Amino acid sequence: MATGKIIIAIDGYSSCGKSTMAKTLAHAIGYIYIDSGAMYRAVTLFALRNRWIINGKPNVEKIISGLNDMKITFRWDEKTGKNTTFLNGENIEDEIRKPEVSKYVSPVSTIAEVRKAMVKQQRENGKNKGIVMDGRDIGTVVFPDAELKVFMMAAPEIRAQRRFLELTDKGLNVNFDEIKANVDERDKIDSNREISPLKKAGDAIILDNSNLTREEQLKWVLEKVKEITG
Repeated sequence: MATGKIIIAIDGYSSCGKSTMAKTLAHAIGYIYIDSGAMYRAVTLFALRNRWIINGKPNVEKIISGLNDMKITFRWDEKTGKNTTFLNGENIEDEIRKPEVSKYVSPVSTIAEVRKAMVKQQRENGKNKGIVMDGRDIGTVVFPDAELKVFMMAAPEIRAQRRFLELTDKGLNVNFDEIKANVDERDKIDSNREISPLKKAGDAIILDNSNLTREEQLKWVLEKVKEITG
């Protein structure tokens, strides 16, 4: 049993609700939430704005050269009750969730120098523990010694439907088949990339949330935290 605060790593497939779970859990236990996925989305948005993604292909040299010009921070928004992502002081929380960013975030995140820069920031944030972080390689690469590792998964069709509803609720005009294709493509890229591929850590606990409500998922994870921290 661990004493004091711990590091909680939540990994899993795209659109599994990792971010929602991590944010809710962090708020429930008074931990800091670090959205690793949002960090890569912020880099992707920065690249798109600077036209460093041409004909669907990232300009690796340009993106690497621009890493020092990106400062990614997080703040808790009392009005919305949500964690908010900022890029160089600008609130980009809604913009980084749009389909165009989702389409290119996987190829951008495979760039070794990008991952190295983001991992450095993530580890710095975790020095004092008391954090919850979600992503693809948190329990395997960023925090391999995390006291609690959760690997989330759900059927691709269910994940696509969740993403579709999330975007339509925001008033966006999106196509389900395109979202499903994006989910399948991201799974393929994330699982087969050479740098930090998506995979379950040997000591991670699987949470298949295909048929679980958010409340049921939170209760499950809180029980795991209690088992470790007492």
